[in-house]
Amino acid sequence: MRINKKKFIYLISPNKIKKSFYGDLKEVLKSKKISFFQLRLKNTSFKKKLFIGKKIKKICKKYKTKFLINDDVSLSKKLNADGCHLGQKDMKLIKAKQLLSKKIIGVTCHNSIKLAKLAIKGKANYLAFGAFNISKTKKIKYKANLNLLKKIKKLTKTPIVAIGGINSENYKKLLLNKANFLA
Repeated sequence: MRINKKKFIYLISPNKIKKSFYGDLKEVLKSKKISFFQLRLKNTSFKKKLFIGKKIKKICKKYKTKFLINDDVSLSKKLNADGCHLGQKDMKLIKAKQLLSKKIIGVTCHNSIKLAKLAIKGKANYLAFGAFNISKTKKIKYKANLNLLKKIKKLTKTPIVAIGGINSENYKKLLLNKANFLA
């Protein structure tokens, strides 16, 4: 996976998509700073996710942003998305790789080197770590730190996505410590 230094943002959708969201997404993607957009809808029917996903996929394609689906390999396949993000309770990486073939598959590693090593062994396309900071959008179960980031970078060249409460005041530390993408 090639990394463009200017495109370090990994954008994640809100849990509920309002009608105004599509216009807002177009505006943000026009900036050309977004590498990935992840559709992350919890407690939403497959049918509704499919409907929303089709609209978002067109927008992502227009602005050359990789479109990923959170947790749902079958939705990713049905939408022919660019890939899928797997949490630790989702489908196993090896099975997802079989179903999605050459697509991008990222794996949540929380704050664990052990989970990272498993994802690296399984040839994940990127590793996601976090939360690095307190977040307003998700309850924090796992706290990651810059030390972890440094250790992981010594283990692998696999791109790293840093997640959790990232804002205009704290993002630079993560980039300086070699996070490839910020969610």
